[in-house]
This record gives sequence, structure tokens and C-alpha cells, in this order.
Amino acid sequence: MKILTFSTLYPHSARPSHGIFVETRLRHLLASGKVESKVVAPVPWFPWRDARFGEYAIHARAPREETRNGIDVLHPRYPLPPKVGMTLAPFLLAGAVIPIIDRILRTYAFDLIDAHYFYPDGVAAALLGKRLGKPVVITARGTDVNLIPRYRLPRAMIRWAARRAAGMITVARALKDDLIRIGVPGERIEVLRNGVDLQLFRPVDREAMRRKLGMSRMTLLSVGHLIPRKGHELVIGALARLPDMDLIIIGDGPERAALGALARDCGVGDRVRFIGAVTQDELRSYYGAGDALVLASSREGWANVLLESMACGTPVVATTAGGSPEVVAAPEAGGLITERSPEAVAEGVRRLFAAYPDRGATRRYAEKFGWEETTRGQLRLFERVL
Repeated sequence: MKILTFSTLYPHSARPSHGIFVETRLRHLLASGKVESKVVAPVPWFPWRDARFGEYAIHARAPREETRNGIDVLHPRYPLPPKVGMTLAPFLLAGAVIPIIDRILRTYAFDLIDAHYFYPDGVAAALLGKRLGKPVVITARGTDVNLIPRYRLPRAMIRWAARRAAGMITVARALKDDLIRIGVPGERIEVLRNGVDLQLFRPVDREAMRRKLGMSRMTLLSVGHLIPRKGHELVIGALARLPDMDLIIIGDGPERAALGALARDCGVGDRVRFIGAVTQDELRSYYGAGDALVLASSREGWANVLLESMACGTPVVATTAGGSPEVVAAPEAGGLITERSPEAVAEGVRRLFAAYPDRGATRRYAEKFGWEETTRGQLRLFERVL
């Protein structure tokens, strides 16, 4: 089968961890030997690469084309004007990539479009599929179906794309329920969860790694983009109630300065370390050396960081956002908290350490979440569609 993978949520050399779960799922699908793919991963157009312009500048530094893990990836630009961008994005996105896709079709006659993220990507893919006469499969991943449908026009466009789609996937049962709530028939939606790369994320020489990373006390990890919905501020607040613990925050984003100021205001500035964005190999080292991962998100689809941490033997404390209860479903995985507050986070951490699981059992739990089942499900769906 020849597919065209289409998503703005895909890594590039200037932002290598952006949407890496889309790339990882595709890598495992291609490893089956039953699928070929080319990737069209558009990025918003922006004229300046200066770091002062934040994420816009990062996108500006994306190459026009590259090969990642043996996969050819194109990064065409599309306009995304302020204020009206959200409503017009599917049409701007589709219009910008039509010449690119027409060029691809001259040498690569793909069978279907595999789109990731329902809005705007899935809607744009449905527009392209209609124009080209190609079936479209759309995967919902999080805020595309648990936040964006709150807006009337995007919600109507998501429904239209769902009617046009030949197949739909969600990465968690909770996201399937979100689509059903806006009127998408549940029998047309398949749940194919994200997996975890068990070869990459594995236990390390813990004591040696703790010495290398300077961990001398019990250490919590908070991993993710530094934005409000990830809840890093709640973990910092919890640390003030956990005097025997340190915190390492991994990730970058616009809230970096505010989070640093909060740590100082809470009197824990000397116990919080900001590492910034790291490679997957480096992330494995931190997971393996840490004592617990805390994810205090307000919204999630399928939080990959939870399984990554568990695969390294480190249990987790997570809010019940999105698909997290589907991930943290046994004592050896860790625990859940139902309230998003520093007090609740601190209490969740205390409960975990009061009955701390065997790290080997945590790893064995994660081993049930490899990519093989998801790959088989994708192949079945694509074969049925074609």
C-alpha cells in the first residue's frame, strides 16, 4: 500500500521532538514491509528566523525537505494569519499543499491520505481527498477533538470531515467519546492507542546515571512543553509541600520565565532544575534515574510520557485528563489524581511513595504497550478502506 502521511504535527530538524509520536507510529508501520509512505508536513509561513520570535522562528528554520529515519519529508509553508487563522486554516492548508501533492503524484501514485490531527489537518485532508478522489483516514490525537470542537465553525468542519473520511482513529477511548458527543457515529471510529518504543525506553544503570545527572535526593520529573495546560506550575507548588524531594522540569516553551519566578516565590528555587528540551536518548536517562514522573495536565489525548517513564521502570502520578486513566490502570504503573491543585499533586506523590511499586513490575506493565497491536490495527483498517 502506498500512503501519503499528512500532518502539521510532525518533527523537523529545527524542532525534532514536535509530534514525534506521529513519526514513531509511521516508522513502525513501515517496518511491517506492507506500506510505503511519503510525508507532507506543512509548517506555518513566517519570514524571520530570529529566536526573539519564539515558535514562529523555529518553524521558519524548518527545511523545505529532509529525510528522517529513512522517510522523505516535505515541509511546505502555509499562511496562518492572526485572529482569522483558526477558521480559515483548513482551506489555507489545503490550498498551499495542492501544488506539492500534484508534483508527488507524478512519481508516487499513493492510494490513500493518512492524516493526523482532526483540525485543521483532517479537514484539509478531506478537502484534498475530495479533489483527488482519494480515500482519507483521520487520526484524532487530543485537543483537536476535546477542545477545538467547542468553537462552532471548527466543530461543523470536523463533522463534515468525519462524514467524508473513509476511516477514523482515536489514540484513546476518551477521544472516541469526545467525537461521539459532537455527533460522529461511534461505529465508524477505531481506537488504536499509541505505543512505546521498548528498545529506546528501557531501564538504565540507575545509580551511575543518578550520579551523572546530579540526583542526590528523591527526584520528581515533569516533562512536556512549558505551557499552562501541562500543569508544571502545579508540580512546583506541590514541591513546597514535599520538603525531601527535588524536581527536574524537562521541556521548553513560553512559560519558562514565569515558572522560574514561581519556583523562587514558592521557596523551592534551589530544588527545581530546568533542563530544556532534550533528545530521546537523554530523556531515557532522566526517566531511568528519576523516582517518579508527575503529569498534571488539564487536557491530554494519549500522554506518551507516561509509558516512556514506565518503560524505564519509573512509576507515574497523573491527572485523569483524556486517556491517562487508560494508561495508568494498575498499581505498578503509579497513581491518578482527580483534582488539579498543588495539594492534590503532593498527596498523589505521597500515596505513590507510601506504596512504591517494584521498578521491574513497572517495566513489565509498560511492555504490554508495544507498537505491534497498533500497527496490525492500522493495516487492517487501510486494507478495508482500499
